[in-house]
Amino acid sequence: MITFENVSKSFRGSLIIDNISGELKSGKINMIIGNSGVGKSVFLKCLLGIIPVDNGKIYFDNNEMVYGQESVDYDNFRRHIGILQQKPALFPEKTIEDNIMLYLDILTDMTQDQKIARVNSCLEQVGMSGCNNMYPNELSGGMKKKVGLALAIVNNPKYLFCDEPNSGLDPLSSKKIDHLIKTVSKKGKITTVIVSHNLDSIIEIGENILFVNNKKLGWNGPCSDIFKSGNKELDDFLKSSITFENYTKFCVKN
Repeated sequence: MITFENVSKSFRGSLIIDNISGELKSGKINMIIGNSGVGKSVFLKCLLGIIPVDNGKIYFDNNEMVYGQESVDYDNFRRHIGILQQKPALFPEKTIEDNIMLYLDILTDMTQDQKIARVNSCLEQVGMSGCNNMYPNELSGGMKKKVGLALAIVNNPKYLFCDEPNSGLDPLSSKKIDHLIKTVSKKGKITTVIVSHNLDSIIEIGENILFVNNKKLGWNGPCSDIFKSGNKELDDFLKSSITFENYTKFCVKN
C-alpha cells in the first residue's frame, strides 16, 4: 500500500498540489483522475521521488520515503517499480530487444540467457512477440506503448506507475492498452497507479479512484461509488465526458 499525508508542492511560488492525503491500495488499479492541469502528473512525480515534495510524507508499505537523503536506499526502491510514460523512453538507435535488455543490465544480475528469456516473456505478455529486432521508428504509436509497458514490467515490479497511458492513441488502441495494463497488473499482483482523464479507462479498469480538483484531493473511493460520490466537482467532471455507452459499461461492471 502507498499512503501519503499532507503532501504539497509549489513551483516558483505557484501552488500545484495542496495538502493531499490518501492511499493507493495494494494489488489494485488505482486511478488519479481529474481535468487537465490540476496537478495529477506532478503528484505522480512526487510519489516517484522525481520531484521532491515541499511538505508532507509518503509511505510505501509503511516505509517513509525521504527522497534525496542518505537514509533511503533509492536504488533498491527503484528496482521494485515500473514506469509507463506518455512517450516511452526508447533509444532510436537500439533494437527493441536491446532497449529492454538495457533495463535488465541496470536493474538485475541475470545471465544473458535469462535476460533474453525475460525480454521474450514481456514482449509476449503485451502482444509484441517477434519484434525483437525492430527499431522504434518502425513501430506505430500503439506498438510503442506496448513496448513501453514491456519495459515497465521487465523487472517484475511491485508497483507500476502509468502517466496518461492512452495519450495520443485512437479509441481501439486505447482499449487494448487498458486491457494489457489490467492483465499484467492482475497476473503480477502489481499495485498499479494510473494518471488519467479518460473516462473510458476509468470505468473499464479503475478500482480505487482519487479525484484531484483545485489542487486538492476532492474524493477517494472505489470506482463502484463514483457516480454516487456526492462530490459536485466530480459529478461535473463525469458529466463532461459521459456517454450512454460509458454509463452502460459502468452499470454492467457494477
